[in-house]
Amino acid sequence: MNLKDKTTAQLEGELKGVKIITGALIGILSLLFIICVFGLITKEDNSTFKALIVVPLALSAIIPLNYGNMKKIKKELESRH
Repeated sequence: MNLKDKTTAQLEGELKGVKIITGALIGILSLLFIICVFGLITKEDNSTFKALIVVPLALSAIIPLNYGNMKKIKKELESRH
């Protein structure tokens, strides 16, 4: 569905949801990255942490996409006011 076809209330709700999801994603990926780095430093058998550190690095590519979506929604909301 196009942004122009949605109501202002729908756009505001979607913006709020994307903000919450992005914040949670940043928090969880940061925590996972810190745990992996800590595990790499402190554990002798760190093969698990070597494999797991790829996950936050790969999933962090979603964050710029979410910021781009938020920017588009904000632009559409500003054009309506």
